[in-house]
Amino acid sequence: MRQWWALSMRVMASIARNGEFVTALLSPVLLAVCFYLPMRSMMNQAPGMDYAAFLMPIITLQSVAFAASAAAIRVAMDRVNRINIRFRSLPMPLLLPASARLAANAALLIVSLACAVVVSVVIGWRPGAGISGTVGLLALAFGVGIGLVLLADGIGLLAGSPAATSQVLALPVLVLGMLSSGFMPAERFPQWIAPFVRHQPISRFAEAMRAFNDGTATAAVIAPAVWWCAGLLVLGAALVVAGTTKGADS
Repeated sequence: MRQWWALSMRVMASIARNGEFVTALLSPVLLAVCFYLPMRSMMNQAPGMDYAAFLMPIITLQSVAFAASAAAIRVAMDRVNRINIRFRSLPMPLLLPASARLAANAALLIVSLACAVVVSVVIGWRPGAGISGTVGLLALAFGVGIGLVLLADGIGLLAGSPAATSQVLALPVLVLGMLSSGFMPAERFPQWIAPFVRHQPISRFAEAMRAFNDGTATAAVIAPAVWWCAGLLVLGAALVVAGTTKGADS
């Protein structure tokens, strides 16, 4: 436990030193400025549309995606600096550094979620289904964040360089984010791409979070998001184990 605590504090110090807590606040602010301010007048004209509430899930998801990207760059830098090789020379369990990174990244995730909630409240979002709905919404976002952090950590362990790591993560997040129902309803996309927009994971996460917030959550709406989240967790854990054991073998 002392080793785990020391390594967790090392990662926390790196997060603070790199200004990632500040960036965790700036990320949802920039997203709100870039999308909510220019689009609210047009989107609020749709019957029953509250664009602040509609945008809140994607602001939250993009905030946790930032935390995952930062985690990947950090572990890739450790690999370049051969920190992991030094850890393997010490008498500690093989997966202890990974568990310490996960704990520190979970703290960054919590800060990112808090900042996203504050920004969403400022632009006009309000919890619509009481405490239970808000807890469900944030629990799903946190689960997605943990899955993304594990996935990013594994990619950082396996990628050849920090530059390659950022490229592997940036493009899927950008494409899936823009081609999702996070920023506008799926029916407003061209008909040929609407099925992809409707069923891809970010759209599923956003729809489930809105259902929690509206008090309309049902198994049919929540189950796809839960399965996507479980898939992220399993894939991320597998990549972390593969990256850790590969480093040990080398």
